[in-house]
Order: sequence, then C-alpha cells, then structure tokens
Amino acid sequence: MTKNDRAPVLAALRGWLGAAGLDGLIVPRTDAHQSEVTAPRDDCLHYLSGFTGSAGLALVLEDNALLFVDGRYQVQVRQEVDPALFEVRHLHDDPLDRWLKTHARPGWRIGIDSMLVAGSLYDRLAAGCSAAGAELVPLDTDPFDAVWRERPARPLGAIRAMPPEVAGETVLQKRARIAEGLRERGADLLVETLPDNIAWLLNVRGSDVPMNPVPHSFLLLGSDNRVEWFVDRRKLGNDLDAYELDDVTLLPPDRFLDRLAATAVERTALVDADFAPQAVRAAILAAGGRLAAQTSPITLAKAAKTPAELRGYRDCHLEDGIAVTDFLAWLAAEVPARRGRAAALTELEAEERLLAFRKERTGFIEPSFRTISAAGANAAMCHYAARPETNAAIDTAAPYLVDSGGQYLNGTTDLTRTLMIGAPSPRMRKAYTAVLKGFVSLMSVRFPSGTQGHQLDAFARRALWEVGLDYDHGTGHGVGHNLLVHEYPHRFDRKPNLHGLVPGNIMTVEPGYYEEGAFGMRIENQVEVVADGAGFCRFSSLTLAPIDLAMADLDALSPEEAAFLDHYHARVRASLMERVRPQTKAFLLSQTRLVAEQRTDRRPA
Repeated sequence: MTKNDRAPVLAALRGWLGAAGLDGLIVPRTDAHQSEVTAPRDDCLHYLSGFTGSAGLALVLEDNALLFVDGRYQVQVRQEVDPALFEVRHLHDDPLDRWLKTHARPGWRIGIDSMLVAGSLYDRLAAGCSAAGAELVPLDTDPFDAVWRERPARPLGAIRAMPPEVAGETVLQKRARIAEGLRERGADLLVETLPDNIAWLLNVRGSDVPMNPVPHSFLLLGSDNRVEWFVDRRKLGNDLDAYELDDVTLLPPDRFLDRLAATAVERTALVDADFAPQAVRAAILAAGGRLAAQTSPITLAKAAKTPAELRGYRDCHLEDGIAVTDFLAWLAAEVPARRGRAAALTELEAEERLLAFRKERTGFIEPSFRTISAAGANAAMCHYAARPETNAAIDTAAPYLVDSGGQYLNGTTDLTRTLMIGAPSPRMRKAYTAVLKGFVSLMSVRFPSGTQGHQLDAFARRALWEVGLDYDHGTGHGVGHNLLVHEYPHRFDRKPNLHGLVPGNIMTVEPGYYEEGAFGMRIENQVEVVADGAGFCRFSSLTLAPIDLAMADLDALSPEEAAFLDHYHARVRASLMERVRPQTKAFLLSQTRLVAEQRTDRRPA
C-alpha cells in the first residue's frame, strides 16, 4: 500500500473502536518483546499509517489521528504518511502522555494492547489519561486481528546453537550466575521477555526477523536455576543434541501468561519495567505475586563481553574492514567513471555491491541492519532506506553517506562513512569538519571507569555547538555479539543513561549533521571499552576503514586531532593493506596519508 491507501484501514479501525465502546486506541510500533524491528505480522503501525521507522506510536480517535516519531524520522515521516490522515508530533519533545494530559476529554476510554506496551510507558500514559479525567483501558485482544486482511503469520525462523567456545561461557555457567544474582536481590523469579537476552542466556541464535538473529520467545528463570522457555518447538527442529537444553522445560508461547500467573503466586518476580509488557505485571499482581522492577540482570551480564566474544568482535571487524574498504575504493572510482553516462551509480546499486563484498568475507551471515545508502538530500534522513521510487544517483555535487554493518558468526559490526567525491561547498566543509572534530574528541577521551554515557555525549557535540549546529539523535549505542545491532543498556545521548561504562563494553561513536533537502553526514566507529590505567578507561576502535578527509578543513584540526587521525589511519593501513584487493591498495594509501601531507597537497603550487 502507498500512503494514500491508508484511509480504509483507519476507517476500519474506527469502526472497531465504536463496537468496542472505546473513544481511542494507542498503536505502538513495537511487538510483545519491544523489538526495534518487528516481524511483518507485528508491524501494525506501518499497516495503519505507512510509517516505516523503528520508533513511534499513534493515537487514533474518532475525528483525528496523531503519529509520534522521534528526531531521526521527522523528515522521513512526512514523505511516508498522508498529512490529511495523521498529525505528526515529536515522540520525546511533545510526547503522547503530555498530549493526553492537556487534550483528552473527561470520560474518554483509550484502549491499548497490554502485551505491546512496556510497564513504564503504560504508567505514563495512564497518568496522562487520569490527569484529564480519561481512562486507559488495557486490552486482552488484538484489534488488528479484526481489521487486518490477510495478516501475515507468526514467524517460524530456524534456531541455531551458538557454540560455547564462541560465546565464552556455557549455558549452565550463565544460568548459575544469573540465579545467584536473583538470590542476592531477594527475587524468586526472573521474567524475561527480551529475545536477545534469552538468546544470550541459552547460547542460541534465531531467524524470525532478517538481520536480527534472535528467536521470539519468553523465559522464566527461578532463583533455584530452573528454566522454562516459551518457544515454538518447530523452530528447533527434531535434533536437540547441538543445544544446551538438557534441563530446560520447553513450552509453547501461548502458555506464557498462564504459567507466569501460576508460578508467581506469593513470590517476588524481577521484571524490567522498561521492556516487559504491562500484561506481565498485571498477571503477576493478579496472582498475588510481588514485583521487583529492575533492569534485567541478563541485560547487564550480556553487556560485559567475555574474552572469547571480544576476540570475535576483533576478528569479524577485520573481515568487515576489508569488505568496506574494497567497497569505498570501488565507489570512489565508479562515480567519476560514470559521469555523463545515462547509467549513473545509484543508492540501491551501491547497497547491493557492498553486500556482495561482505559475502566474500569469512563468517559473514547477513547484514546487521538495512544499509543506509544515501546520496544528496536523502542523507538528511538519519535512517533512510533506498527504494525504487527514491533511488537517487550518487554524484559529485553532494556527499554520499553509507551506514552499514554485518552479522558474523563471531560478532556484529556497524560503521558509517561519508564520502565527498566532488568539491564540497563551504557549508558542507564547515559541518563535516565539526562532525570530524566531535568524532575525534569522543574517540580519544579518557574517562573514569563507571562513567555514564550522557556524561560523555557532549564531547561529540561541542565542535558542532561552537558553529551553531547539532543533531537530533544519540551519539552511540551498545552492539550485541551476533545479536542486535542496537543493544541495551548503554547509550551516548543527551538523555540520562545510568549504566556505567566498564572494560568489555562495546559501543558506537557516531556524531553527524543533517540539513533537510540538502545533505547529511555522519562518521561512526564501533569501539571496545578498555582499561587505561588504574580506575580509568578509553575507547579502542574495532572498526577498520579509512575516514574520508576530502570535506574536512584540515587547517582547522589541532595537532592532537591530526595525530589521532594519523595513528588510526596507520593502524587501518597496516591491518588491511595485504588483505584488500589489488585495485584497492592505491585508494587505501591515499586515504590514510598523514594529515600534513594532505594539507600540502591541497595548497596551490
């Protein structure tokens, strides 16, 4: 469907509301696992509105509808959604709970599927309704079952085992550690609804959603180390010998809430309020159980990578660096070679070629997310995905941004590079120089162990702020080990993140700048947090790919900034020179020259 085909869906949903005795319905972007990327069946917000982004929610009322999206999608949403049907609001600056508090009418009954909303968000929405004299009504039925014709089936992606030698720990070792943590916290039961946490604990990987190698499932872990895994048995196949599941009880997912209620009687259940569905909390309390609302201990354990996992990250980034550098060299040669021809190089062709380079690398499985291959104004959309109708030519008039990553058997990669093949405008050079300086600033910072992400975020923004610029997204995120490319709990952001960084954490560093209708730019490396003296840490780059300096004002770089780039490029050159294709070597040498040499080359003879 196009954005102009959503009116019948909206009308059908309003008909359902009337029959259900409701004045409105909140439609989240997420599924029962709070997944950033959902299976087609669960992508109700897209079916309703046409919006394809990974963060948002809608409120459908009898006479209007509102769509809330974050800063990454303020440009994209207006291209995908019919403004005659939906009024667009900012998810964080003007959130739905605040809107309900000031605009909801007394007596309104606003429905929400209680399996699709985390407990913490549910509380905020309920408070917003209550302040206006309205009521938030948790639903135990899915309204889209009634209005979505030919709704896709639930996914049945095959599950594979993650060998303990790759993970660094056996399932029994992990379970014992988490169960001990439950006892220390005074909890009897851990209720786990995050698929990546479950995959990590049980040393499995899945394929329910492409590029997100986790099986959709639920899990209960008792302080006595007993495990019940609620997963569709068909995903595991007939032979379980490869899995570490000897004393794990397997149950179907539709038994999860009933079994939780039976297990939680007079027990303390640890539930992550930011992710576990409201239906989980309600089931525990209805059974007479007690809630301990805390970050899942699996989330925290998973973020501290084992030595085996860290080796995997380093190895797969070497493979990924070869593929990406071969691609960048091909791109830099291909764009000018096609100048003036009818068959210009396009975003989709470049995306396909990058995938082809990655497929040649050892251990590569699939992309870790849909590649952002963005030329010109398309790069101003932070999470742009090229489509035939938007497929722009890559030329010399504006920067080309490529944000991409891979899922490997031994790790996950994520990086962004911005190339300028022609002559940049003064505006582009000013912005890119600020982005580069911010990137170097955060990459080179030394900080006390336990420092929180928001305490470091401004290092990446300061150079942009000094020239009156900024970007409306976070500066970095955790990355899973052949798991999700966006891994909680760590983030660099202006918003508080209370989880301290310690050696073994994996993060990205990715400042950028975006000018609607003109261009976008971002530089991103994936990094490992490493010890740097007693009580201090620094970032060690995992990403191995040259950073294009063609748009940068090299004279504006300090000696320390130039030295950082020279050191990084020397490492990239030493790591890749004997591994890249012969036709890539000249490009790699040129891209990794000393800053001082590149300054000299630009000055008139």
